[in-house]
Amino acid sequence: MNRQIKTLIGIILFVLVFAGTMQYCKPSDNDATALAALPNAYIGAEKCQSCHAKEYTDWKQSDHFKAMQEPTDSAVLGNFNNASLQADGVSSRFFKKDGKYFLNTQGEDGLNHDYPVKYTFGHFPLQQYLIEFPDGKMQVTRQSWDSRDKKWFQQYKGQQIHYKDWLHWTGNAQNWNTMCAECHSTNLKKNYDLEKDSYQTSYDLLTVSCEACHGPGEQHVKYINGKDYQAGNKQPNSLLLLAKNTKQLDQINACAPCHAVQSNVAADKIASSELLDNHIPTVPNTERFHADGQVNEEDYNYASFLQSKMFARGVQCSSCHNPHSGKLVLPGNLTCLQCHAKTFDEPSHHFHTINTAGAACVNCHAPAKNYMGNDSRHDHSFRVPRPDMSVQYSTPNACNNCHQDKPAKWASDAVTKWYGPNRKYSYVEDLIPGSRLNNQSEPHLLRLLQDSTTPNIIKATAINYLGGTAFPNSMSVLMESLQSPDAQIRYETLRSLQAYPKNNMNLGAIAAMLKDIVRAVRIAAADLVGSMGKNVQVPEEYQAAYQSAKTELEKNLLHQADFAHGNIGIADHYQRAGEFANAEKFYLRALKKDSLANLARLNLAVTYNLQGKNQDAIQILQLAVKTDPKNDRAWYNLGLLYNELKDNNNAAISFEKAIQLNSQNSRLYYNYGLLLQQMGKGDKAALALEQGLKSFPQEESLHYAIAYIYLQNSRPDKARTHVMYLKQVNPNNPEYQQLFSGLGIK
Repeated sequence: MNRQIKTLIGIILFVLVFAGTMQYCKPSDNDATALAALPNAYIGAEKCQSCHAKEYTDWKQSDHFKAMQEPTDSAVLGNFNNASLQADGVSSRFFKKDGKYFLNTQGEDGLNHDYPVKYTFGHFPLQQYLIEFPDGKMQVTRQSWDSRDKKWFQQYKGQQIHYKDWLHWTGNAQNWNTMCAECHSTNLKKNYDLEKDSYQTSYDLLTVSCEACHGPGEQHVKYINGKDYQAGNKQPNSLLLLAKNTKQLDQINACAPCHAVQSNVAADKIASSELLDNHIPTVPNTERFHADGQVNEEDYNYASFLQSKMFARGVQCSSCHNPHSGKLVLPGNLTCLQCHAKTFDEPSHHFHTINTAGAACVNCHAPAKNYMGNDSRHDHSFRVPRPDMSVQYSTPNACNNCHQDKPAKWASDAVTKWYGPNRKYSYVEDLIPGSRLNNQSEPHLLRLLQDSTTPNIIKATAINYLGGTAFPNSMSVLMESLQSPDAQIRYETLRSLQAYPKNNMNLGAIAAMLKDIVRAVRIAAADLVGSMGKNVQVPEEYQAAYQSAKTELEKNLLHQADFAHGNIGIADHYQRAGEFANAEKFYLRALKKDSLANLARLNLAVTYNLQGKNQDAIQILQLAVKTDPKNDRAWYNLGLLYNELKDNNNAAISFEKAIQLNSQNSRLYYNYGLLLQQMGKGDKAALALEQGLKSFPQEESLHYAIAYIYLQNSRPDKARTHVMYLKQVNPNNPEYQQLFSGLGIK
């Protein structure tokens, strides 16, 4: 064989081997591992129907399917046949023109205009309508259709809302792009442009489709239609999320983004089973909940359910609800009897006649309340009614929800008669007094944190309360909580530490949180470190993590820039960094979006004060008290500024206003007392401080100030009581030593 033939054969063999190798390495068009690595796309529910007919049929009947629709004759439920509504000072008319649906109502200029309906929003028990505005903005109408009683009504019944108010239907609170869109469409991208204050919001599917929960389905369909699957080589979950064997927390965290009051971490979503990588849920504190953790404002179930024993024992959403139709898996009490003994459905347990409202499990253990005007929603904490807590603390209870003509004592006595005098301990017994944020709160909150039976969401709430003020014994407990395996607890801990003296903190332990595995926790850590001042010395091993976490923090803040409170958060960040021009810019942006956002005025005044622009600060605080005359903090801040400018008379007037408004700020009484003493009004100063001690009997600064004033006014007998208190609680404080020696106290 000559050299040319050998060479040719070698080339042919190489090509064949190379081709075979390439074919072997190239993933087949149905290999699950290879498909999972490819880009995925949303394909729509219709592609799911052929294989999942039952689930598809259930979904078509669900609230998810009807979350947002084109305004067709079949989708629009409201009466647009020239109907009208007079409510709360607003005249509205509903009509059709050229085949389109229109609403004539008060606009953002205070005048009535015709607005074409862009989409329907929801369907039962109420339906609202989306109106498109310039700059990509869509707004949800205040006018709503009662699908049950077939009539028009308005949200915020009885309130006359000014057209410049944040709550007006054209304002920030009713903005679809930020407030609603993410949970009414599939794969929504807000796409907010900060400089233009405009939106280019997009979504893959108009409503809440199969892929909103299961993830994009393109690669799933390819896999199911491929040879591997057909040959029986099946991949667990088949490249979808939330398969039948999904773990409890994975399912709950998949539902939580829409069934919790939460804020987004950033515009970009990252693949994670940890909720706080993409969303920050609200804990059940008194901002939205009753003091015992029962729902007050809307919470969409997440923060309620995490309090429950059902959650603690592994129950998940689909245990009670068909995940595709949203309906109960069984009617009425039968859903509960899947797990609970039949005896719980008998009069010997509930003491009510069978098949009456009082015999329904949910009416006692998941009482309902109307939101959105007519939408009855159940509290998912599934608690035992505690009318004895209502007697002691005035919290609501399920018994008196029905028996409204009876006092709580009547209900409490009935429970004692039926079940005996002793109640099993519940976290509410410490949560309620802990929520009051007074001198008796701290032991209750610490007890919740030390009790292993306390639900983690309640521990996070206790930590949230510990950030309401710098409690004297809580710093070390908070530092220990940074090691919690629960991300919400770690996040709330870092937020609460903001209230405590930064010079006493273990910077190394806090800096370590900059490397936390959860994005929201890293953001909170960066915010806390940043609040320590520009000269904070982050340990070298964490400096790169700090820069990375700061970038995440800035993304988090800027993602909220279309909201008034978001702009305040951004401005606060710039203020702490000493970037006063940017701070002023974003405080003013907040006020443009919500002219009633007085927090922006208070913080803007601080920004001016830090720059020595005190006349500007005075003007903005004067506007703050004019905007909200009942804002005690605004009056207090105004008093501080007048005091700094040596305008004692106006300072005293402002402090007095804040006291009349029942301010819960102990420093108010301290500053007012010292001011009155400087003005030569010693007796009035003592009275002001005594008044403060009635509300804050353990506040050392008040005892110190009043003792000092009594001694200056030659009243050592009056001073002694307060000095003895200081000797008892803080004998080694160097500031107190002169008082001790002056009164001969050893």
